[in-house]
Amino acid sequence: MEFNRGERALLVTSVGFWVNLILTIVKYAAGFTAHSGAMIADATHSLSDLVTDVVVFFGFKVVNKPADKDHRYGHGKVETLLASLCGVVLFVAGTGILLEAAHKIIMILRGETLPRPGMLALGAAFLSIVVKELLYRYTALWAKKINSPALLAKAWDHRSDAFSSIGVLFGIAGARFLGGGGLILDPIAAAAVSFFIIRISLPIMLESLNELLEGALDRETEERIIALIRESKEIREVHHLRTRRVGPYIAMETHVLVDRSMSLVEAHYIASVVEDRLHQEFGPETLISLHVEPLPERGGDHVDDHVSENPIHPH
Repeated sequence: MEFNRGERALLVTSVGFWVNLILTIVKYAAGFTAHSGAMIADATHSLSDLVTDVVVFFGFKVVNKPADKDHRYGHGKVETLLASLCGVVLFVAGTGILLEAAHKIIMILRGETLPRPGMLALGAAFLSIVVKELLYRYTALWAKKINSPALLAKAWDHRSDAFSSIGVLFGIAGARFLGGGGLILDPIAAAAVSFFIIRISLPIMLESLNELLEGALDRETEERIIALIRESKEIREVHHLRTRRVGPYIAMETHVLVDRSMSLVEAHYIASVVEDRLHQEFGPETLISLHVEPLPERGGDHVDDHVSENPIHPH
Protein backbone atom coordinates (compact mmCIF):
# COMPACT_ATOMS: atom_id res chain seq x y z
CA MET A 1 0.00 0.00 0.00
CA GLU A 2 1.38 3.41 -1.00
CA PHE A 3 1.54 6.16 1.60
CA ASN A 4 3.19 9.56 1.90
CA ARG A 5 6.07 9.48 4.36
CA GLY A 6 5.53 12.95 5.79
CA GLU A 7 1.76 12.57 6.05
CA ARG A 8 2.12 9.22 7.83
CA ALA A 9 4.60 10.73 10.30
CA LEU A 10 2.19 13.58 11.02
CA LEU A 11 -0.69 11.14 11.57
CA VAL A 12 1.34 8.98 13.99
CA THR A 13 2.49 12.08 15.87
CA SER A 14 -1.09 13.38 16.08
CA VAL A 15 -2.28 10.10 17.60
CA GLY A 16 0.51 10.30 20.16
CA PHE A 17 -0.33 13.90 20.99
CA TRP A 18 -4.00 13.30 21.80
CA VAL A 19 -3.26 10.15 23.80
CA ASN A 20 -0.55 11.99 25.76
CA LEU A 21 -2.84 14.93 26.41
CA ILE A 22 -5.55 12.75 27.95
CA LEU A 23 -3.02 10.65 29.89
CA THR A 24 -1.22 13.72 31.27
CA ILE A 25 -4.48 15.18 32.59
CA VAL A 26 -5.41 11.83 34.19
CA LYS A 27 -1.96 11.46 35.79
CA TYR A 28 -1.84 14.98 37.23
CA ALA A 29 -5.37 14.60 38.59
CA ALA A 30 -4.51 11.26 40.16
CA GLY A 31 -1.15 12.50 41.50
CA PHE A 32 -2.52 15.55 43.28
CA THR A 33 -5.73 13.87 44.44
CA ALA A 34 -3.98 10.72 45.72
CA HIS A 35 -0.95 12.59 47.16
CA SER A 36 1.66 10.77 45.06
CA GLY A 37 4.87 12.58 44.17
CA ALA A 38 5.86 9.66 41.95
CA MET A 39 2.66 10.00 39.92
CA ILE A 40 3.13 13.77 39.61
CA ALA A 41 6.67 13.09 38.36
CA ASP A 42 5.29 10.57 35.88
CA ALA A 43 2.74 13.15 34.73
CA THR A 44 5.56 15.63 34.18
CA HIS A 45 7.27 13.02 32.01
CA SER A 46 4.08 12.74 29.95
CA LEU A 47 3.95 16.54 29.72
CA SER A 48 7.43 16.47 28.17
CA ASP A 49 6.01 14.03 25.61
CA LEU A 50 3.37 16.60 24.71
CA VAL A 51 6.03 19.23 24.12
CA THR A 52 8.03 16.95 21.82
CA ASP A 53 4.85 15.89 20.01
CA VAL A 54 4.17 19.53 19.15
CA VAL A 55 7.78 20.08 18.05
CA VAL A 56 7.83 16.95 15.88
CA PHE A 57 4.40 17.68 14.40
CA PHE A 58 5.31 21.13 13.12
CA GLY A 59 8.81 20.00 12.19
CA PHE A 60 7.52 17.24 9.92
CA LYS A 61 5.54 19.86 8.01
CA VAL A 62 8.92 21.33 7.06
CA VAL A 63 10.58 17.95 6.40
CA ASN A 64 7.72 17.02 4.06
CA LYS A 65 8.49 19.95 1.76
CA PRO A 66 10.31 18.99 -1.46
CA ALA A 67 13.79 20.28 -2.29
CA ASP A 68 13.82 23.85 -3.59
CA LYS A 69 16.33 26.32 -5.03
CA ASP A 70 17.50 27.34 -1.55
CA HIS A 71 17.62 23.78 -0.15
CA ARG A 72 18.94 21.54 -2.91
CA TYR A 73 19.31 18.56 -0.59
CA GLY A 74 15.79 18.88 0.80
CA HIS A 75 14.85 19.55 4.43
CA GLY A 76 15.91 16.23 6.00
CA LYS A 77 18.21 17.89 8.56
CA VAL A 78 15.15 19.29 10.31
CA GLU A 79 14.26 15.73 11.30
CA THR A 80 17.66 15.26 12.92
CA LEU A 81 17.21 18.54 14.77
CA LEU A 82 13.81 17.33 16.01
CA ALA A 83 15.33 14.13 17.35
CA SER A 84 17.95 16.16 19.25
CA LEU A 85 15.23 18.40 20.75
CA CYS A 86 13.34 15.31 21.92
CA GLY A 87 16.52 14.14 23.63
CA VAL A 88 17.06 17.50 25.32
CA VAL A 89 13.47 17.63 26.62
CA LEU A 90 13.82 14.10 28.00
CA PHE A 91 17.09 15.01 29.75
CA VAL A 92 15.64 18.16 31.32
CA ALA A 93 12.51 16.30 32.47
CA GLY A 94 14.58 13.47 33.97
CA THR A 95 16.85 15.88 35.83
CA GLY A 96 13.88 17.79 37.25
CA ILE A 97 12.22 14.59 38.48
CA LEU A 98 15.49 13.46 40.10
CA LEU A 99 15.91 16.72 42.02
CA GLU A 100 12.32 16.64 43.30
CA ALA A 101 12.64 12.99 44.37
CA ALA A 102 15.92 13.68 46.18
CA HIS A 103 14.25 16.54 48.05
CA LYS A 104 11.43 14.28 49.28
CA ILE A 105 13.82 11.48 50.28
CA ILE A 106 15.78 13.96 52.39
CA MET A 107 12.53 15.15 54.00
CA ILE A 108 11.57 11.59 55.01
CA LEU A 109 15.06 10.82 56.33
CA ARG A 110 14.79 13.94 58.51
CA GLY A 111 11.66 12.51 60.08
CA GLU A 112 9.08 14.54 58.20
CA THR A 113 5.85 12.77 57.29
CA LEU A 114 4.48 12.59 53.77
CA PRO A 115 0.85 11.62 52.99
CA ARG A 116 0.19 8.01 51.95
CA PRO A 117 -0.62 7.66 48.20
CA GLY A 118 -4.22 6.74 47.34
CA MET A 119 -5.59 3.94 45.16
CA LEU A 120 -6.34 6.39 42.35
CA ALA A 121 -2.62 6.82 41.79
CA LEU A 122 -2.21 3.04 41.50
CA GLY A 123 -4.93 2.84 38.86
CA ALA A 124 -3.42 5.70 36.87
CA ALA A 125 0.01 4.03 36.91
CA PHE A 126 -1.41 0.76 35.59
CA LEU A 127 -3.36 2.59 32.87
CA SER A 128 -0.22 4.47 31.85
CA ILE A 129 1.80 1.26 31.48
CA VAL A 130 -0.73 -0.32 29.12
CA VAL A 131 -1.45 2.78 27.03
CA LYS A 132 2.17 3.90 26.62
CA GLU A 133 3.43 0.44 25.66
CA LEU A 134 0.76 0.22 22.96
CA LEU A 135 1.68 3.71 21.78
CA TYR A 136 5.37 2.71 21.66
CA ARG A 137 4.66 -0.31 19.47
CA TYR A 138 2.44 1.70 17.12
CA THR A 139 4.98 4.53 16.75
CA ALA A 140 8.05 2.25 16.44
CA LEU A 141 6.30 0.19 13.75
CA TRP A 142 5.76 3.24 11.53
CA ALA A 143 9.15 4.76 12.40
CA LYS A 144 10.84 1.67 10.93
CA LYS A 145 8.52 1.54 7.93
CA ILE A 146 9.25 5.13 6.90
CA ASN A 147 12.84 5.17 8.27
CA SER A 148 12.33 8.16 10.55
CA PRO A 149 14.88 8.86 13.35
CA ALA A 150 12.64 11.56 14.84
CA LEU A 151 9.65 9.22 15.00
CA LEU A 152 11.82 6.44 16.46
CA ALA A 153 13.01 8.87 19.14
CA LYS A 154 9.35 9.57 19.88
CA ALA A 155 8.66 5.82 20.13
CA TRP A 156 11.38 5.42 22.75
CA ASP A 157 9.96 8.44 24.51
CA HIS A 158 6.68 6.51 24.83
CA ARG A 159 8.41 3.36 26.06
CA SER A 160 10.38 5.32 28.64
CA ASP A 161 7.05 6.55 29.96
CA ALA A 162 5.76 2.95 30.16
CA PHE A 163 8.84 1.78 32.06
CA SER A 164 8.73 4.77 34.36
CA SER A 165 5.11 3.95 35.17
CA ILE A 166 6.15 0.41 36.16
CA GLY A 167 8.56 1.85 38.71
CA VAL A 168 5.90 4.30 39.84
CA LEU A 169 3.38 1.47 40.25
CA PHE A 170 5.69 -0.47 42.59
CA GLY A 171 6.70 2.66 44.47
CA ILE A 172 3.11 3.77 45.04
CA ALA A 173 2.06 0.22 46.02
CA GLY A 174 4.89 -0.01 48.56
CA ALA A 175 4.14 3.38 50.05
CA ARG A 176 0.40 2.66 50.06
CA PHE A 177 0.39 -0.78 51.67
CA LEU A 178 3.51 -0.70 53.83
CA GLY A 179 3.09 2.78 55.29
CA GLY A 180 5.61 4.22 57.75
CA GLY A 181 9.09 3.59 56.38
CA GLY A 182 7.51 2.36 53.17
CA LEU A 183 6.54 5.93 52.28
CA ILE A 184 10.07 6.51 51.08
CA LEU A 185 9.41 4.07 48.22
CA ASP A 186 7.30 6.68 46.39
CA PRO A 187 10.13 9.22 45.91
CA ILE A 188 12.62 6.37 45.36
CA ALA A 189 10.43 5.19 42.49
CA ALA A 190 10.41 8.73 41.11
CA ALA A 191 14.24 8.85 41.31
CA ALA A 192 14.49 5.49 39.50
CA VAL A 193 12.25 6.87 36.77
CA SER A 194 14.52 9.88 36.37
CA PHE A 195 17.64 7.77 35.87
CA PHE A 196 15.89 5.75 33.19
CA ILE A 197 14.73 8.90 31.38
CA ILE A 198 18.21 10.44 31.47
CA ARG A 199 19.77 7.19 30.21
CA ILE A 200 17.46 7.15 27.18
CA SER A 201 18.01 10.84 26.41
CA LEU A 202 21.81 10.70 26.17
CA PRO A 203 22.22 8.44 23.08
CA ILE A 204 19.43 10.32 21.29
CA MET A 205 21.23 13.63 21.85
CA LEU A 206 24.69 12.25 20.96
CA GLU A 207 23.56 10.52 17.76
CA SER A 208 21.66 13.61 16.62
CA LEU A 209 24.64 15.84 17.38
CA ASN A 210 26.88 13.55 15.34
CA GLU A 211 24.53 13.84 12.35
CA LEU A 212 24.24 17.61 12.66
CA LEU A 213 28.06 17.80 12.67
CA GLU A 214 28.14 15.79 9.40
CA GLY A 215 29.51 12.67 11.09
CA ALA A 216 30.43 9.83 8.72
CA LEU A 217 28.43 6.62 8.53
CA ASP A 218 29.70 3.61 10.46
CA ARG A 219 32.69 1.72 9.07
CA GLU A 220 30.62 -1.35 8.14
CA THR A 221 28.32 0.73 5.93
CA GLU A 222 31.24 2.51 4.25
CA GLU A 223 32.94 -0.82 3.53
CA ARG A 224 29.66 -2.08 2.05
CA ILE A 225 29.51 0.99 -0.22
CA ILE A 226 33.03 0.36 -1.52
CA ALA A 227 32.30 -3.35 -2.03
CA LEU A 228 29.22 -2.49 -4.12
CA ILE A 229 31.21 -0.03 -6.23
CA ARG A 230 33.93 -2.60 -6.84
CA GLU A 231 31.42 -5.11 -8.18
CA SER A 232 31.93 -3.24 -11.45
CA LYS A 233 35.21 -4.80 -12.63
CA GLU A 234 35.98 -1.80 -14.83
CA ILE A 235 36.57 0.28 -11.70
CA ARG A 236 40.23 -0.12 -10.73
CA GLU A 237 40.27 1.88 -7.49
CA VAL A 238 38.01 3.75 -5.07
CA HIS A 239 39.20 6.65 -2.92
CA HIS A 240 38.11 9.84 -1.17
CA LEU A 241 34.89 8.29 0.10
CA ARG A 242 32.83 10.73 2.15
CA THR A 243 29.49 9.83 3.75
CA ARG A 244 26.91 11.51 5.96
CA ARG A 245 23.24 11.48 6.87
CA VAL A 246 20.61 13.93 5.70
CA GLY A 247 17.73 13.14 8.06
CA PRO A 248 16.41 9.68 7.11
CA TYR A 249 18.59 9.48 3.98
CA ILE A 250 22.29 8.98 3.42
CA ALA A 251 24.62 10.92 1.15
CA MET A 252 27.90 9.75 -0.32
CA GLU A 253 30.56 11.05 -2.66
CA THR A 254 33.67 9.30 -3.87
CA HIS A 255 36.27 9.16 -6.64
CA VAL A 256 36.71 6.08 -8.82
CA LEU A 257 39.53 5.24 -11.21
CA VAL A 258 38.97 3.60 -14.61
CA ASP A 259 41.27 2.67 -17.49
CA ARG A 260 42.69 5.67 -19.37
CA SER A 261 41.58 4.26 -22.71
CA MET A 262 37.91 4.18 -21.68
CA SER A 263 35.63 6.56 -23.57
CA LEU A 264 33.49 9.19 -21.84
CA VAL A 265 30.34 7.30 -22.88
CA GLU A 266 31.62 4.06 -21.34
CA ALA A 267 32.67 5.83 -18.12
CA HIS A 268 29.26 7.47 -17.83
CA TYR A 269 27.52 4.13 -18.33
CA ILE A 270 29.61 2.45 -15.61
CA ALA A 271 28.89 5.31 -13.20
CA SER A 272 25.16 4.97 -13.89
CA VAL A 273 25.28 1.22 -13.20
CA VAL A 274 27.07 1.84 -9.89
CA GLU A 275 24.57 4.50 -8.87
CA ASP A 276 21.64 2.18 -9.64
CA ARG A 277 23.28 -0.55 -7.52
CA LEU A 278 23.76 1.83 -4.60
CA HIS A 279 20.19 3.09 -4.87
CA GLN A 280 18.90 -0.48 -4.75
CA GLU A 281 20.90 -1.12 -1.58
CA PHE A 282 20.30 2.13 0.31
CA GLY A 283 17.06 3.48 -1.17
CA PRO A 284 16.05 5.66 -4.14
CA GLU A 285 16.45 8.90 -2.13
CA THR A 286 20.16 8.21 -1.49
CA LEU A 287 22.32 11.15 -2.60
CA ILE A 288 25.25 9.88 -4.70
CA SER A 289 28.12 11.77 -6.32
CA LEU A 290 30.68 9.75 -8.29
CA HIS A 291 33.75 11.46 -9.75
CA VAL A 292 35.27 9.28 -12.49
CA GLU A 293 39.02 9.70 -13.04
CA PRO A 294 41.42 8.09 -15.52
CA LEU A 295 43.95 5.65 -14.10
CA PRO A 296 47.30 7.54 -14.01
CA GLU A 297 50.09 6.53 -16.29
CA ARG A 298 52.55 3.99 -14.95
CA GLY A 299 55.08 5.65 -12.70
CA GLY A 300 52.71 8.42 -11.60
CA ASP A 301 52.05 9.03 -7.92
CA HIS A 302 48.48 10.33 -8.31
CA VAL A 303 46.79 7.11 -7.13
CA ASP A 304 48.95 6.58 -4.06
CA ASP A 305 48.41 10.12 -2.85
CA HIS A 306 44.63 9.81 -3.04
CA VAL A 307 44.40 6.29 -1.66
CA SER A 308 46.48 7.20 1.38
CA GLU A 309 43.90 9.84 2.29
CA ASN A 310 40.97 7.44 1.98
CA PRO A 311 39.62 6.66 5.48
CA ILE A 312 38.22 3.32 4.27
CA HIS A 313 40.42 1.03 2.24
CA PRO A 314 39.20 -2.60 2.50
CA HIS A 315 41.68 -5.40 2.08
